[in-house]
Amino acid sequence: MNYLNNKYLYNYHPVYLNRQPSIIDNGPNPLVINIEKASMENDNYRTTIWTGNHMQLTLMSLNIGEDIGLEMHPDHDQFIRIEDGEGIVSMGNRMDNFTLQERVNKDYAFIIPAGTWHNLTNTGSRPLKLYSLYAPSEHSKGTIHKTKMDAMKRTTYF
Repeated sequence: MNYLNNKYLYNYHPVYLNRQPSIIDNGPNPLVINIEKASMENDNYRTTIWTGNHMQLTLMSLNIGEDIGLEMHPDHDQFIRIEDGEGIVSMGNRMDNFTLQERVNKDYAFIIPAGTWHNLTNTGSRPLKLYSLYAPSEHSKGTIHKTKMDAMKRTTYF
């Protein structure tokens, strides 16, 4: 099934034929999706596409030179997979002490344990496309942040 026609994920209407469809957070209902295609077509900084009782799936797109921003989730584990682009991931037990810095690109994945300070910076020449799993959920169901500035205005990390 083409995920663009999946009534449980997208609010699809002919007026959107030449635009990105508006994504609907389908959690906690079951979901089958071509995650690579969804990630590649997402132009928002952050879009939640599934929020359950114990986990959340988000899509992200980081512009050239943009980063997620230094953050730490005290009680959330996080999984990130890069679908396109390249960057540098940094992690450590203190915000001023990164013990891990790695270059990442398409098909790389990394896990951020709860309590770990981290950041991901787009170092490439095109948007960095990724998806992220939080356990438990980190953002309100249906969250869409078109830009990082939008996310910063609406999110408190500490």
